[in-house]
Amino acid sequence: MRLLVVSASMGAGHDTVAAELVRRARERGDDAVVADVLALLPYGLGGALRRFYRGSVRYAPWVYAAVYRLFLRPGTGRRPSGTPLARLAGPRLRELAERTDADVVVPVFHLGAQLTGHLRSRGLLSVPSVVLVIDFAVHRQWLHPGNDHCLCLTDDAAGQVRESTGTSAEACGPVVAPEFFADAPGAAGWQRLFDRAAPGRPPVVLSAGAWGVAARPDATVRVLADHGFLPVVLCGGNERLRRELSGRTGVLALGWVTDMPGLLHAARALVDNAAGQTAVQALAAGLPVVGFRPLPGHGADGVRRMAALGVSEVAEDDAALLGALRRLTVPGPARRERIAAGRALFRDDAVARVADFAATARARR
Repeated sequence: MRLLVVSASMGAGHDTVAAELVRRARERGDDAVVADVLALLPYGLGGALRRFYRGSVRYAPWVYAAVYRLFLRPGTGRRPSGTPLARLAGPRLRELAERTDADVVVPVFHLGAQLTGHLRSRGLLSVPSVVLVIDFAVHRQWLHPGNDHCLCLTDDAAGQVRESTGTSAEACGPVVAPEFFADAPGAAGWQRLFDRAAPGRPPVVLSAGAWGVAARPDATVRVLADHGFLPVVLCGGNERLRRELSGRTGVLALGWVTDMPGLLHAARALVDNAAGQTAVQALAAGLPVVGFRPLPGHGADGVRRMAALGVSEVAEDDAALLGALRRLTVPGPARRERIAAGRALFRDDAVARVADFAATARARR
């Protein structure tokens, strides 16, 4: 089987999922290639879209919140669709599917889902499209009735897809590399670093994503450090944020981390703002997750959806954050129950589901 995975260079989460799909496919003896839907767009539109999104969430989050309400938030009534933009990448995707002799196309980004849905509905893509919806909160741009099948994180999300589009859908859980589930060799080294930085303080990871975007990270760091925790801040590619936080006593500010399994296995909790790939990696590693000061739009919806599913908690203020961390960073039933709920999400292998669907579709042709 040959997979063509349609990702997007928006942060690192989509590409991380795409890379894991490729690894699993090749482990099975299949093949897979990845295409960046932003690179498939003509006229430099993909780069402009990336710059707009990055700039708005970092410097003008209210702008992105407005865009999300207009284009993405679920609801009734006629609103703009992402299909007109996505269809501009159609010729390049069709050429790539033919050149790679793909058996199935797997979008892992919502603009890719709009593109494949458009092509399939018009008979312009000859192989099936199986959308891997990697968000807990399924927004409108993931949904296109032209796609053949959807794989979702939860049964609730799969039901929403079926109700909204009539497309067949099922839950398979998040796609996370196997290193996050096993004992991580690098955890001991991280633990030594934590002990040197703040002996006796529970290390709590603060995720700011690949771009180092977070709401008031200095205030969150101050609250945690003042109340007996060691804030370990993932600044991603934001070197300015890393420099600013590195000067604070009792804070460990990190740049790009290559050993995430070791880090998460050595920490005691994750404070999350996006319900993205770092959050599901933490769940796989057995690390309790607390949502706090989420990014606008899909971040806020995803954080609240995770909490509603019982796999994490949401803290609305400093006192709630501290209360949640005091319960979840120490051994006891609260920590055990949260860890068990998170790990129960991981149910099946997405690549195996894609392969089964593609084989069935091929047999019907």
